[in-house]
Amino acid sequence: MKFTELDLPAEVLQGINAVGFSELTPVQEQSIPLALAGKDVAAQAQTGTGKTAAFLISLFTRLLRSGGRTTANPRALIIAPTRELVVQICADAEGLGSGCPFKVQPIFGGVDYEKQRQALRNGVDVIVATPGRLIDYYKQKVFALDRIEAVIIDEADRMFDMGFIRDLRFLLRKLPSYEKRQTMLFSATLSQRVMELAYEFMDIAEKVRIEPEKMTADRVEQILYHVTRREKFPLLLGLIRQEKPQRTLLFVNTKREAEHLADKLKANDCKAAVISGDIVQRKRMRILDDFKAGRLNFLVATDVASRGIHVEDVSHVINYDLPQDPEDYVHRIGRTARAGAMGKAITLADEELVFYLADIEEYLGQKIPSTFPEDDQLVWNYKRPAPRKKPPQKGRPTEGEKRRRSRRHPRQKQRGPKSGS
Repeated sequence: MKFTELDLPAEVLQGINAVGFSELTPVQEQSIPLALAGKDVAAQAQTGTGKTAAFLISLFTRLLRSGGRTTANPRALIIAPTRELVVQICADAEGLGSGCPFKVQPIFGGVDYEKQRQALRNGVDVIVATPGRLIDYYKQKVFALDRIEAVIIDEADRMFDMGFIRDLRFLLRKLPSYEKRQTMLFSATLSQRVMELAYEFMDIAEKVRIEPEKMTADRVEQILYHVTRREKFPLLLGLIRQEKPQRTLLFVNTKREAEHLADKLKANDCKAAVISGDIVQRKRMRILDDFKAGRLNFLVATDVASRGIHVEDVSHVINYDLPQDPEDYVHRIGRTARAGAMGKAITLADEELVFYLADIEEYLGQKIPSTFPEDDQLVWNYKRPAPRKKPPQKGRPTEGEKRRRSRRHPRQKQRGPKSGS
């Protein structure tokens, strides 16, 4: 089905043409007509299915038809669980909304607080936000929610996983009643807890189910190597030399392992960085920009920290650690072979994590092609990184501070007892 077959305003079609879309994906074909008819929609759809375009096209059409002008109080609210997802939605909105007069404002933590507050006061049509900071501004009466015509909840299942559900419920209770607004909910699964949220805050939602692709795509070439833990990094270096990847996502299971792996890659002349939850927002965005621009070739991430990262042209995904959850495996390898491109997924299964392989293959419904590394694939003469410096313990002076203090306050030489005393 083509977008021109839908009853869309010229301004929306202009944006669709600007980003080069022509035919609808399954989630778009099922959800957009329902939304255009004014229905509430609860859709099961994973990342990469076109769900963002589905709700943005529906939202912009609704706002254009209802009229209204930009004020300090928003007309629509899009809530997402991660900062990266907020940034990605806003980037998509900029393209799809290029023919529309709407002001879309991202709100999330880790960036200038007053700058975002002033942007809200200057007027906004659509807020795209993580829950926490949005609630801060709401409680300070920076904006009101009584003009909201539509609300969109993206990755609802992750709201539960990341502990944001109380904040989400708080915001939904402050909106006009569901009879007076349209609500769209998107989630990787329509689990019982997600549907309970829909029953509470939506007006008899129409369900759309796009079954997850257990085998992400025929375009993904998969290979699994059985290795010992000692062989993992030597094999990784050998595969990098063999494959010469352009842009690679490496997945590990812990933040500590991510930092350790990135350090080893950098010590061996690989342009690598880590994405983890405790990196400040400006640095996270700079790392992602460098990765997208090709200034970084390797991005090391955990499953949670990588949620919401959308990067095209990822040539390789490497599971340095085998994931414990089969769905995480599918989500990981789905980061390559996007937009019709070919991709490769390489998995290293060591003796500690190989026990999860059976569950993953059962979930996929097929065996992952596997092998053992050849001797000439293992690079043993790699460089070891310098040990990380431990941060000084709170309350204890650093060595530099000790030296500066000693220069300012030289210690008096102790005099010995007088002779004859």
